Amino acid sequence: MTVASTDRLILREWTDAPTDLIRIFEIYSREDVMRWLGGGAGRLLEPEQAAERLATWRQRYAPYHGRYGLWAIEVRDTGKLAGSVLLKPLPGADGHTPTQDIEVGWHLHPDSWGHGYATEAARAVLAREFATGNRQVYAVVTPGNERSMAVCRRLGMTYVGRRSEWYGGTEVETFLLTAE
Repeated sequence: MTVASTDRLILREWTDAPTDLIRIFEIYSREDVMRWLGGGAGRLLEPEQAAERLATWRQRYAPYHGRYGLWAIEVRDTGKLAGSVLLKPLPGADGHTPTQDIEVGWHLHPDSWGHGYATEAARAVLAREFATGNRQVYAVVTPGNERSMAVCRRLGMTYVGRRSEWYGGTEVETFLLTAE
């Protein structure tokens, strides 16, 4: 199911197709990706875990009926899966309970860095969210992740400092975008 699209990208549900599962593994088994997602090498994905990861995402976002989720970023011209874009309620101080604060984020394979895909995909899901009437969306970034902070700035997000009320109290660089 397509969630949004741009001239270059199709944002869609991840599927059980072997090509999708292989790409989930290729993205979430990399230290250079996972080090920014809270857990690093201790959370690297094994090949047989890709389907489990997909099932977890589906279960986690099912209650939102497509409004929130973690979706594949597919490059329209090539069919290549660049990574994931997400839009979801931020988990609270306990690390699990959803808050009213909404997060946009992205996880791309390094072979897709530097092409503007994260910014373009995030803009598409942000426009979709703002069309619902929500007036603000956050991005939270692991300190030191300069690439993601640059995406936040390209999106026009305002830096609001380091905060720790989400993700079980983990301190994150926080950016905010308010609808015009």
